[in-house]
Amino acid sequence: MKADLSGFDIDAPRWDQRTFLGRVKHFFSITDPRTVVVPERELDWAKMMVEKSRMGTVPPGTQVEQLLYAKKLYDSAFHPDTGEKMNVIGRMSFQVPGGMILTGFMLQFYRTVPAVVFWQWVNQSFNALVNYTNRNAASPTSIRQMALSYFTATTTAVATAVSMNMLTKRAPPLVGRWVPFAAVAAANCVNIPMMRQQELIQGICVKDGNQNDIGHSRRAAAIGITQVVISRITMAAPGMIFLPVLMERLERLHFMKKVKVLHAPFQVLLCGCFLIFMVPVACGLFPQTCELPVSYLEPELRDTIRIKHGELVPYVYFNKGL
Repeated sequence: MKADLSGFDIDAPRWDQRTFLGRVKHFFSITDPRTVVVPERELDWAKMMVEKSRMGTVPPGTQVEQLLYAKKLYDSAFHPDTGEKMNVIGRMSFQVPGGMILTGFMLQFYRTVPAVVFWQWVNQSFNALVNYTNRNAASPTSIRQMALSYFTATTTAVATAVSMNMLTKRAPPLVGRWVPFAAVAAANCVNIPMMRQQELIQGICVKDGNQNDIGHSRRAAAIGITQVVISRITMAAPGMIFLPVLMERLERLHFMKKVKVLHAPFQVLLCGCFLIFMVPVACGLFPQTCELPVSYLEPELRDTIRIKHGELVPYVYFNKGL
């Protein structure tokens, strides 16, 4: 039987984005790590199908399931603002394979300064690429800003990790195992705002309910960036807090002492188990498209909107990024 696609809106969320559970289901779909290995030609097919669906020119015989799959691939691989294909490593669907390796190694190799410096540097290099890839593309970022953000975040992470390592030498071993999380959290508080500083300086593009641009708001940018920072720290927290507790106990067991070479791969695997759930949960903490009352905007922007639109635009909307 032929599927009726007359009322199908490919841009309408499959799950209610006003609820936390709906957002988690949405991000479980688009952060699926299996999409990382989907061939380029299949991603191009997905983009073509999404664009044809928007224009109402879907090929005859197309099923709803095919369009839903195309939208899943499109959302996982293409930027929501520009429609351009994102680099593989920077995609949220790469957070599980990339994050599990880096987190596992940071948690395993935390005792010596060279190891701390190396893995914090590698992690911040990865984070800088992810932050740039998932920025709000309506606000351009210069090469100088990216370099400054990368340098500042890496310095912050390394300085935090090294100084806390020195301070915790006489503390219980478990405290030392939590140093990587402290460094990652501190770096996130620097890396993301620095990478997106242009939005804080010039404002983020805000739209009305019909997706018309109506101005730029620095307050909206601050809210969006704060939410992204909270989400990223939440994403890392369970694995980097609870896994050290587990490993501290397991490493006392006789059989674990015999297989020290497997400690790092074991931690990587466990980090993957945490991240497979925490990536969509953390991304779903806040709506990707934020709603903000006009009354909360800067006075000049608020007055401009009210002069042009009166009370017809009570809220503005913006993409906070990931």
